Amino acid sequence: MTQTQKILVTGATGTVGRQVVAELLARGHAVRALTRDAVKAAFPDGVEVVEGDLTDPGSLAPALEGITGLHLITFGGAAFTPLETGPRILELARSAGVRRITVLHGGGPTPLEDAVRGDDAVSWTVLMPVEFMANALEWADGIRSAGEVREPFVERLSAMVHEGDIGAVAAVALTEEGHAGQEYVITGPEVLTVGDKVKAVAAAADREIALVELTEEQAVAQWRAAYLPEDVIGFLLEAYGNTPEVGRTVSGTVEKVTGRPARTFARWADEHADVFRKRA
Repeated sequence: MTQTQKILVTGATGTVGRQVVAELLARGHAVRALTRDAVKAAFPDGVEVVEGDLTDPGSLAPALEGITGLHLITFGGAAFTPLETGPRILELARSAGVRRITVLHGGGPTPLEDAVRGDDAVSWTVLMPVEFMANALEWADGIRSAGEVREPFVERLSAMVHEGDIGAVAAVALTEEGHAGQEYVITGPEVLTVGDKVKAVAAAADREIALVELTEEQAVAQWRAAYLPEDVIGFLLEAYGNTPEVGRTVSGTVEKVTGRPARTFARWADEHADVFRKRA
């Protein structure tokens, strides 16, 4: 049995942060969740909720008391600005006796991740997930209203990962030995096209869903209509139109680290089927 430890999870209300919290609880560890607004946060019973802001390291000192492991994100504030406060956060973590840190990779080099990688006083692990299965939630409105998914590059390949598996890898790295200095590329167990994913959602929701392929120009127009920033649109065009090998190759990390297979997209679709069904 793994000894109970107390872990501070930052970004705890996010897609991954919530899964880190859930996995730690399931493994019997004490969890402290950091949020900028505790009144608006909702967590399972047993989670200690504390207020703090990664852009203001001084606010973290009380939250770090008694903590053995720390999960970090690389962006902070309402604007998701890359954090410049890494050195001070790490200084506070060392002073508090934190032994292990996981950092969720932000898609490229960031000051906080660089600071973590350069710290030899704690055992750190970088989590590098590929496309989230949760991204398919963006299809929900179109499926419910028109029974269709409108996407460009429909033959693109993705080894997309269940967000719960990211949380599971983080939970192990935060509480067990053997993960120091590791960069874990985290993927699902299979490589899928957009059509494969649409079929899985259709089967889970028990309804027909049409896949409409957009041209690049149509996709850009759709994203602009959704008020996506131009830099995000540029990223999507590159990521979807020229998916890097790492994003379309199964890594096997989930099974290696957790001892169980990664969860399939079909399972994720079953878990979220109600989101894609017509509302009464």
